[in-house]
Amino acid sequence: MIFDTNTTDGKQRIVQELVPGRQITLAHIIANPDPILYEKLGLDPRVEYSKSAIGVMTISPAETAIIIADIAVKSSGAELGFVDRFSGSLIITGSVSEVEAATNAILEYTRNVLGYTICQITKT
Repeated sequence: MIFDTNTTDGKQRIVQELVPGRQITLAHIIANPDPILYEKLGLDPRVEYSKSAIGVMTISPAETAIIIADIAVKSSGAELGFVDRFSGSLIITGSVSEVEAATNAILEYTRNVLGYTICQITKT
């Protein structure tokens, strides 16, 4: 939620407020990404590119990223690329089927056990 207010000195002040829900807002799978994408995301460029998928997720509250990172690595052969407990971001890598299996396991757990609202999986 963003509030735009004007102060008495004529300067504009913007107050941004986050009201976290219990939700996954993005669950996207990138199949066969160009190798440069791995490097630009800070992922290990030595990773075998035949494992050709990147999964990107965002979740709130952000600390839940720790839980979904654990689910991702335990539910399939996907590897953890990045997790941020402050922003709720998760990046996983692996084959398309590994990333898809991990993403499905995460969505199922967060919906059925944690009671989160989830989005649909998108793919490119």
